[in-house]
Amino acid sequence: MRPLERVEARDKVTGAARYAIEYPVEGAAHVVAVAATIGRGEIESVAAAEVLAMPGVLAVLSCENAPKLNSVDDAELEVFQSRTVSYRGQLVAAVVAETLETAREAAARLRIGYRAEQHDVHLRDGQSGFRADVDQGDPEAALAEAAVSIDETYTTPAEHNNPMEPHATLAEWNEDGLTVHDSNQGSTTVRDTLAKVFDLDPAKVRVISPHVGGGFGSKGTPRPTAVLAAMAAREVKRPVKLAFTRQQMFSMTGYRTPTIQRVRLGADADGRLSAIVHEVIEQNSTVREFTEKTAGPSRIMYRAPHRRMAHRLVQLDVPATSWMRGPGETPGMWGLESAMDELAVTMGIDPIELRIRNEPETSPEDGLPWSSRNLVACLREGAERFGWTGRRAGREGRTLTGMGVASATYPVNREPNTATARAEPDGRFTVRIAAADIGTGARTALTLIAAEALKADPGRVTVEIGNSDLPKASLAGGSTGTASWGTAVHNACEALLAELDAPIPPEGVEVTVDTKEELESQEKYARHAFGAHFVEVRVDIDTGEVRVPRMLGVFAAGRIINPTTARSQLIGGMTMGLGMALMEESTMDLEFGDYLNHDLAQYHVPVCADVRDLEAIWLDEKDPHLNPMGSKGIGEIGIVGAAAAVANAVHHATGVRVRDLPITPSRLLPSL
Repeated sequence: MRPLERVEARDKVTGAARYAIEYPVEGAAHVVAVAATIGRGEIESVAAAEVLAMPGVLAVLSCENAPKLNSVDDAELEVFQSRTVSYRGQLVAAVVAETLETAREAAARLRIGYRAEQHDVHLRDGQSGFRADVDQGDPEAALAEAAVSIDETYTTPAEHNNPMEPHATLAEWNEDGLTVHDSNQGSTTVRDTLAKVFDLDPAKVRVISPHVGGGFGSKGTPRPTAVLAAMAAREVKRPVKLAFTRQQMFSMTGYRTPTIQRVRLGADADGRLSAIVHEVIEQNSTVREFTEKTAGPSRIMYRAPHRRMAHRLVQLDVPATSWMRGPGETPGMWGLESAMDELAVTMGIDPIELRIRNEPETSPEDGLPWSSRNLVACLREGAERFGWTGRRAGREGRTLTGMGVASATYPVNREPNTATARAEPDGRFTVRIAAADIGTGARTALTLIAAEALKADPGRVTVEIGNSDLPKASLAGGSTGTASWGTAVHNACEALLAELDAPIPPEGVEVTVDTKEELESQEKYARHAFGAHFVEVRVDIDTGEVRVPRMLGVFAAGRIINPTTARSQLIGGMTMGLGMALMEESTMDLEFGDYLNHDLAQYHVPVCADVRDLEAIWLDEKDPHLNPMGSKGIGEIGIVGAAAAVANAVHHATGVRVRDLPITPSRLLPSL
């Protein structure tokens, strides 16, 4: 396929593309959420009278007057259904007013009485035992007998997604039901959830989300914004707009759990692994259980006959954890790839060679054949391009230099979807599917997939997405979007093309295809994307500051549908990996129970000045066992392993091994 610029690019740069609360609607009121100010306890009173007396205030919603909602799997969507406060920052009330300014002032004035209880927000080792997930062979005996072993603990802090567009909803009720413009990663899922919560026929709920300003997983599940906005709109009998503030997003929209990872590796004298043990402690809320499958990549990365991977969830009085780009693989490969580098250094083996020696012929997890696995090719291609062979730690004045490497992986999955393809008499085509483009370029990729299947120029194809009235679609998440939606689009367009032997009638020709049966009958293979990160660092020995002048990612991700947007996805992931390595850290206030640095002034993310020579390339990988396009997801593999590559480069430059992210001057400088 030839590269294609984003089909919605002009609309975005000219302001024609509208996001959730930008849609013009007459008579819209404004909602401002109120967060709990205790870490645990109960609501005893809500002093709404004073606030309701303010000019312009229309309503105050809380547990004292909220309508009854149906229960769903996510307790955070049961807005105002209980007096229980499970964490500081929990949504406990809301004010509806004529203007945003009035709503903000009223929310600040609203007094809520609490009965506070002692809270616990401190994740620490030794809180409880593990629950084993995978246990093969006898890893303890293998470690005891190993010629060389590594036993280290690696940690990651809580990290927040921080998409550019906050979580926001515009909600309106009318005789046809409920319509919401919502910032999410899947309009079908949000529609079905709202229908259940408000006891509606799904046909009476319409969710519109054609443009979404990022999500990184935080908008992958329905959020309280949609429920609260719908509740408020029904209460005041007019449209309402609601957007969480940046500070509220730190407690109300999910984040990546902090992890404590103990990684143990055993190897023979040649560096061939005999044992891998990856045990993880993670933080969990009392509101909702979510497991970050941190040890997951250790199941499939390297060959070892004796293995144990385990997770332990520690319930604390904290906000609910959730998806963040590369859930599981991102923190997990930090631990595993750091340990692999430590093993290589201990044994005096080149880190790339160590990985190649432990390349598995089939999936270590289940013995399935790989659909394709080109990790070794990524490592070798990257080594040649980056100048790895001649790498040496160096010093230029007060600057230490070094290089590091780490592997990357992400699973390849598909979800069932439905798509409709239509041919018009004028030679144009329209494809409809309720997919989501959260800035990834999905709309453009689907246009290319449709055009190829129809044997038509992309300019003749219009793809409609982001509306729950369209054929149902899975979420944008888990790097499944293009593969899942693309399969449905490809099959629908292929079926339509077969119907076009005769002239197209005035009413057009339309075909609808569902992929459920195809996915259920697919052959069993281990399907994963792989890659390798190469990093050069410069470390100031006086300040402990780490700079990354060069970063290269080499990926094997099947057929790349659109090189233009693919590169954006990969370097975007690599940039987030850089942030994970050097700056991103949500700091918990143990006394009060909330995150202290809850805005972009204090929670630092990479900016253009932090990124210099950043390059992402991909191999020409042909894999016939994936989907009709031969593609793998690329939205997340760019971040996986990146932090470990930075840390490994820092060790190469300085001889200092940092095992607790991020690598800040305060952690590095004392050892320089």
